[in-house]
Amino acid sequence: MPLLNTITTPYAEAFLQVAEGRNEVDEIISQSKSILELWHSCPEFSEAMASPVLEVQAKKAAIEKIFAKQVSPSFLNLLKLLADRQRIGILNSVLDRLLELYREQRNIALATVTSAAPLNEEQQVELLKKIQSVAGTDNLELNLKVDPGLIGGFIVNVGSKVIDASLSGQVRRLGLSLAKVS
Repeated sequence: MPLLNTITTPYAEAFLQVAEGRNEVDEIISQSKSILELWHSCPEFSEAMASPVLEVQAKKAAIEKIFAKQVSPSFLNLLKLLADRQRIGILNSVLDRLLELYREQRNIALATVTSAAPLNEEQQVELLKKIQSVAGTDNLELNLKVDPGLIGGFIVNVGSKVIDASLSGQVRRLGLSLAKVS
C-alpha cells in the first residue's frame, strides 16, 4: 500500500461507514465528485487549503462559508476534521480513496475514456457497451476526458487494460514499426 494510502484510507473508510450508517452513500459519492472537480479546476483553492501559512481556523471558516449549504453535515464534519488535523491539503487523495473503496465494495469498474473531442450522448452509450464487454462487467463508471493532442479517436483505460484507438497512437505504432524495419 502506498504511503499516501496509509494516511487516506482510515479517513475514507470511516467516512464511508458514517455515510452507510446514515443512508447517505449516494449523496456523499456525488458530493465527493463535485468537490474533486472543484479541487482540480481551482488550483488557488487547493493551494490555499494545502498552505501551512493559512491558519486552521481560517481554513475551517473558509470551508464553512463555501460548503455549508453545498454538502451534507457529515461531509462538512469530514472537511473540518481534515482541517483540524492538518490534512485538508490532501482532501483530493482522501476523496479519491473514498471513491476507490466505494467502487470496490460495489464491484464497479472505472473506465477512463480520453477522446480527441467531446463525445455526444449516443457515442458515450455505444462506447459504454463495448467497454462493458471488454471489462466483463455491467457495473461500470465512465470518466470522460478530452485531449486534443490525440488528433482523433480515443484511449480507454479499464484497470490494467488499455485500448488505444487514437490517431496519435496509430502514428506512434507506425513509427515504431518503421524503426524496426530500418
